Amino acid sequence: MDLKCDVCIVGAGPGGALLGYLLAKSNLSVIVIERHEKMDKEFRGEHLNVAGEEVLKSYSLYDMVEKTGLLPMERIEYWKNGEVIKSIMPSENERHVGIHVPQKNLLTAILTESTSFQNYRLLTGTKAVSLIKENGMVKGIVAENGKEKIQILSSIVVGSDGRFSTIRKLAGIPFQQIAHGYDLLWAKIPAPSLWTPVIRQALIDGKQLALFSQAGGNIQIGWNIEKGIFPQLKKQSFYPFIQKVIEAFPDLKELVQNHIQSWQDFILLNVHSCKCQSWVQDGLVMMGDAAHTMSPTGAYGLNSALLDASILYEVIIEAMSLNDFSERSLKAFEQLRRTEVERLQAQQIMQEASFHQHFASA
Repeated sequence: MDLKCDVCIVGAGPGGALLGYLLAKSNLSVIVIERHEKMDKEFRGEHLNVAGEEVLKSYSLYDMVEKTGLLPMERIEYWKNGEVIKSIMPSENERHVGIHVPQKNLLTAILTESTSFQNYRLLTGTKAVSLIKENGMVKGIVAENGKEKIQILSSIVVGSDGRFSTIRKLAGIPFQQIAHGYDLLWAKIPAPSLWTPVIRQALIDGKQLALFSQAGGNIQIGWNIEKGIFPQLKKQSFYPFIQKVIEAFPDLKELVQNHIQSWQDFILLNVHSCKCQSWVQDGLVMMGDAAHTMSPTGAYGLNSALLDASILYEVIIEAMSLNDFSERSLKAFEQLRRTEVERLQAQQIMQEASFHQHFASA
């Protein structure tokens, strides 16, 4: 199968989905490929901050996302010895300290709007296998969907395929991986009736333990553990480990005991961030986690991807108007975003190092 478009986007996560929508709305032909068949991947960054919320509102998408289901957080609580010792409320003129929006809901809203454009095409269950180059310029990709190979020719290829980006690898873009000294265990329990939408934080054995209220009536538990230690933990008894969760949040004892009963109830996230040497080549742009992987701290990843899409959209429109898809032309995106992204990455490291200070005065 041979296809042609103005822009081929690899990866239909939040950033890639938003970029595809904006370009299609501006009458560019867009093909988005996504290696997963369905858009209901679990345990991804799902918290909007004010910046991400404003991006969606600026393109009249927030109300559509809200209809699919989201949940504003009322406050952040810090717990010690089974009780609240500190609370952080919304800043003046803000109504929340973050919004949980399931990735499935966010993508459903954006992709539903996108597919209304005749110049937009979404190919799920499809993965990129090689780049098409001509005289050093990226001219498209070769993909496969399990049945056939698909050649997609485009003026610009956008790599929006996450922290283990295939496009980054195919392009040979060097990157520096930054270790944060911890991994993260995710688990989920149902929220009690009349549960207030909050983020709870605790300090267990010097590591962060967090509870995140979720739209849909669940609580997501995130527990930082020492880097690489999970295989050893799984050889030990499960019960002393989970008892520490109960001691931190005794009001959730019954729910934790009923719904987290073995190591199999946790999902491991290998935590790292990265910095790419460059985000662009001739005919190619990297964005989101593919260009600048974030750690989970502060929930910046989703919001950074949405901001990337908003700014890259403007750069691509300009490149199209000039018929200039060179690295020099596309570099404007990196110049506009890189400083802020690296500031946030440095801020994440500082937040991780200073987390224990929230409990020092109690």
